[in-house]
Amino acid sequence: MQTRQSRRDFLTSLSVAGGASLLGGRASLADEGPPETNAVRLPQDPNICIAPGYIAEDLLRAEGFTEIRYVASTSDDPVARSEVDFDMVSGVALIAYLDAGQPLTALAGIHSGCYELFAHDPIRTVSDLKGKRIAIRRLNYPGHYFVAIMAAQVGLDPQTDIEWVTSSEVNPMELFADGKADAFLGFPPEPQELRDRRIGRVILDTATDRPWSQYLCCIVYGNREWVRAHPVATKRFLRAALKAADICATEPEKAARSMVKDGFAPRYDYALQTLTELPYDRWREFDPEDSLRFYGLRLHEVGMLKSSPNALIAEGTDWRFLDELKRELKA
Repeated sequence: MQTRQSRRDFLTSLSVAGGASLLGGRASLADEGPPETNAVRLPQDPNICIAPGYIAEDLLRAEGFTEIRYVASTSDDPVARSEVDFDMVSGVALIAYLDAGQPLTALAGIHSGCYELFAHDPIRTVSDLKGKRIAIRRLNYPGHYFVAIMAAQVGLDPQTDIEWVTSSEVNPMELFADGKADAFLGFPPEPQELRDRRIGRVILDTATDRPWSQYLCCIVYGNREWVRAHPVATKRFLRAALKAADICATEPEKAARSMVKDGFAPRYDYALQTLTELPYDRWREFDPEDSLRFYGLRLHEVGMLKSSPNALIAEGTDWRFLDELKRELKA
């Protein structure tokens, strides 16, 4: 567990005009009242694309949170285990978590993209993956879900047409790099590292290739009981997260420097590539419910989702905070 002290130097380094426009007015806060708790726990993991959570500390303090902890966890979903209160994860993973009965509530989308599918020669397209080996962390995990629906999208059967390669000792990216797998789906900073090492080629980029680029990838969600018990704090957290996403979109260089300075990203160039390539303003444009339904339907089609996507969305989402903040922040 690690407690980050402050990143005030980052936000105060924003230009006066830019900072004022991003941080917005505070008139509505008086109407909300204080948050039910002044403590919030967020995850600390190597995934660069959830950058808004890493640069939001001063925004969270402005919302009344005085105890902000970044927690390192090895759990599949520390939110469901009540180790942290909020996280960001791909929509395909979140709908699967809900299908497994985990007590979660989706709150908003952040950006599209971030996953890139790499392959070795002579593979050029997803259709070429028939009969090939794909490295994943394990079955029934985000990478497995995503590649399965990508394969099904082009007519492959993920159950019979693909050989899934897993290892309890070796990272799947290294299995791919060592030639023990033909393809690998990576998320930041993995794609940046593979390009830097000149390993493989990208055959699908969810930030640019349809239909994936037309849906939100990372979804903000919280522990269901925490959200129900702390509605004001939930809205205040989400406000800070969405403003942080705007900063990632408009000030990627400063955001990347902040992440490296505070130990959330190992390299500035990898962090900057991620922040400049991903559309962090998509929370204003795309509908997170449409995105969850899209992923849910695709998983249902390949037999990886037991429940109706609509039923999962009805039970596992609460868009009221997002709707209010879109009006407030003039999205």
